[in-house]
Amino acid sequence: MNFSKTFLAGLLAFVVGNILIGMIWSLFVMGIVGALSVSTGISDNSILKIDLSENLLDAPSNDPFAGVDFKTMTVTPQVTLFSALRAIDAAKADPRIKGIYIRPNGAGMASLAILEELRAAIDDFRTESGKFVLAYNEAYSQSAYYLASVADKVYIQPEGMLDWRGMAMNVMFFKGLMDKLDLKAEIFRPTACKFKSAVEPYFLTQMSDANREQMSELVNTMWCVVAGDVADSRGLTIEQLDDYADNLSVLQAEDAVKWGMIDDTLYEDQMNDLFAEQGVPANGDGSYNFVSLGTYAAQVGPDLAHMGSNRVAILYADGNIVDGEGYDAVYGNTLGEKIRGLREDDGVKAVVLRVNSPGGSALASDVIWREIELLRAEKPVIVSMGAYAASGGYYISCPADAIVADRLTLTGSIGVFGMYVDIGDAAKNKLGITVDGVKSNRSADMNVFRGLTPIERAAMIKGVDHVYETFTENVAEGRNLPLDRVLEIAGGRVWSGIKAADIGLVDVNGGLKAAIAVAVDKAGLGEDYFIEEVRELPQGLAAIFAALHAKVEAHVEHGALFDLYDEYSSVRKALSQQGVLAYCPYILSFE
Repeated sequence: MNFSKTFLAGLLAFVVGNILIGMIWSLFVMGIVGALSVSTGISDNSILKIDLSENLLDAPSNDPFAGVDFKTMTVTPQVTLFSALRAIDAAKADPRIKGIYIRPNGAGMASLAILEELRAAIDDFRTESGKFVLAYNEAYSQSAYYLASVADKVYIQPEGMLDWRGMAMNVMFFKGLMDKLDLKAEIFRPTACKFKSAVEPYFLTQMSDANREQMSELVNTMWCVVAGDVADSRGLTIEQLDDYADNLSVLQAEDAVKWGMIDDTLYEDQMNDLFAEQGVPANGDGSYNFVSLGTYAAQVGPDLAHMGSNRVAILYADGNIVDGEGYDAVYGNTLGEKIRGLREDDGVKAVVLRVNSPGGSALASDVIWREIELLRAEKPVIVSMGAYAASGGYYISCPADAIVADRLTLTGSIGVFGMYVDIGDAAKNKLGITVDGVKSNRSADMNVFRGLTPIERAAMIKGVDHVYETFTENVAEGRNLPLDRVLEIAGGRVWSGIKAADIGLVDVNGGLKAAIAVAVDKAGLGEDYFIEEVRELPQGLAAIFAALHAKVEAHVEHGALFDLYDEYSSVRKALSQQGVLAYCPYILSFE
């Protein structure tokens, strides 16, 4: 009997193992086939097509299954922002590229900061090369239109719609739900951190006055940046654009043309006539040669970047900051080891740290902060802020030699908090579960099945206050600001990138290219340098299986929760993290 059980268990393990290995090999082969399917050359008289359904990412993904659609078993290539910017820059002088065609499908997937940098690169292409830029879509979301508005001409399908209604930020509150479930949340934050609103959804039913104040200023400031860029490109005023948004005046295609936001209504096949007017020869069948941004970026490669014996490393801190080691977030020990490796690498002359993080663990943030301090002592470190570099994201940024932030970056949030959730009543009243035991000391049984004692509560408050004190002192030292000034602009308050430059939290507004230029200048490299993206994928079969499990789990949860998935994910992260947190959960969506 034991032999049969052992044999059957071994047989099952063998079968399952072979199935999993087969899946991995299938995906591997698919990736090779996809790579081989990319054209080995760019045709003459080509048009660079920018279609944001290509998955434009701020940072290269550490997920070995990134871009894999498990429904269709297809792989969608992903393009990093750096690769996209490098490709657009290369296209300016490439005689094979006659112009750019913006077809912003999927623009809602890209962050505002990415769209801002991409838009600036296209504008630079248009003005420096003298080549055309045309945009077309059946319908425009606000983010799609923000990108498309930089074009020489913007077109829309005759029955299409333009969504132009302004920017909003909504917060979902869970206090009522927690009451129904008998969950009790105790919140710990320094008295000065009245703007640290990450925990408000768990003990309030609406925004606090302080949070409403900061978010109103943030939304209006960022809207002015977006509307200002559109106004400059379209020859309109911000007042006109505000009026259009307030009255939904440009919703219909014909009205969008009437009020100057769209140049004309066309069907997409009619765009061929416009390409012909730009002097682009058609193929024998009347078609045109389009090359996607991802394909072109892969073809031009790093050989069109400045080459040299010295390296400028781009290191990414993309995602929540968490303790320990891993690949699916910003792990303190893992990123710290990468920073240490760059410090010890004599070929690396400067480092650009691209931060796209809402923060997370204060302990992991401090681990990373220390390694950046050591790195800066030996070579220049420049931080480039993406969509958000707030709370712990700012903690790891503040020691840099210089900080470059997009105008639409969400940053600051210099503050910390702790949260303790008591599930004892929920377990008893909803599930019939009770807990009992013995202990040697007063707080030995401190756990989520009971509330905190006064001593335990005091210890939590002391820890939060200590971390906040350390955080603000590090900012004062790193930014060369008086501590009193830091305390004025801290308190957990969130700032836009453009406002952060005014108050000294960042040095200058600009994108990744600007940060690289600052790094090159501080390292005194001239033209003798090579840009290297630091990438690393999970190693070992266990790490690959873990990534596959996370991918499938996210797919299932997203399918069940639809639009609530992001809120669910945020709540789960907030409730699962322990210790003192430097975390800012707000990301402005601009649909």
